Amino acid sequence: MSDDKKKIPAEAVDLYTRFIHGEIDRRAFARGVSRYAVAGLTASVIVEALMPNYALGQQVAREDERIRASYVTVPSPDGYGFIRGYLVRPFSADSRSAEPARLPGVVVIHENRGLNPHTEDVARRFALANFMAFAPDTLTSVGGYPGDDYQGGQLFASLDRNKMTQDLIAAARWLKARPDCNGRIAATGFCFGGAQSNLLAGMMGTELAAAAPFYGGATPPELVPAIRAAILIHHGALDTRLAEAYPAQIAELERHGVTHEGHLWPASVHGFFNDATPERYNPTTAAQAWDRTLAWFNMHTRNRITA
Repeated sequence: MSDDKKKIPAEAVDLYTRFIHGEIDRRAFARGVSRYAVAGLTASVIVEALMPNYALGQQVAREDERIRASYVTVPSPDGYGFIRGYLVRPFSADSRSAEPARLPGVVVIHENRGLNPHTEDVARRFALANFMAFAPDTLTSVGGYPGDDYQGGQLFASLDRNKMTQDLIAAARWLKARPDCNGRIAATGFCFGGAQSNLLAGMMGTELAAAAPFYGGATPPELVPAIRAAILIHHGALDTRLAEAYPAQIAELERHGVTHEGHLWPASVHGFFNDATPERYNPTTAAQAWDRTLAWFNMHTRNRITA
């Protein structure tokens, strides 16, 4: 990290988080950032440092020969057309015999801007860990992720949240029913995707084997008794709102006997896993959270095969 980047104030990072959550608009974000401009660190430099750099954050190339990736469509519930998503499997699973290997499935749920390159890269990482991953785009009905996070956020805000949840459930069931899936699926996601992972756990019951929400809102209390998935929670200790809600989240899972594990990762803010936003990214805790997620999913999706 450069010396300039080390000087980015924490308050400016928090402004960016509020901006991407839709709590403030672009003008208010830029105006707020300008308050932290100093010699050698102009407002434009701060804004540029806070914006995602998807090339920088790519860990697995789209053309990587170790994976097979394609865009596919899944029927949307209640006749609403289809859901487009990104399906990735390891090349080795389909190249060693006439029959494709039956792998555990992971639904990878994006943040509140649609299926951007970072989410697709995470899906490819799961494929290299010998899972089949499906990353649906909840913006499909309005044309899909537009190639720009700000525009994606605008489209996201226009959509019915319940429809998005139903689309994600349909995507999860489609993945689970595929003949090249072993019938055990997990869900993970980031921010909106983390909250949706928790929500799917409460709505899908035994259909979901595990979930690993990253900085997502908790499952609504009335749905917690229905959870049968094993829940692995990732929050940043500096993500104040979610960190303060964390004890109640854990207590509710414990009260209903839900298999769970939780982490408040130190020195980590909201978005600490996203290596495309380097000012929020914590490489140490992101790597630890990833390793724990893979171990959790391996534990809970490979131990038996269900129909």
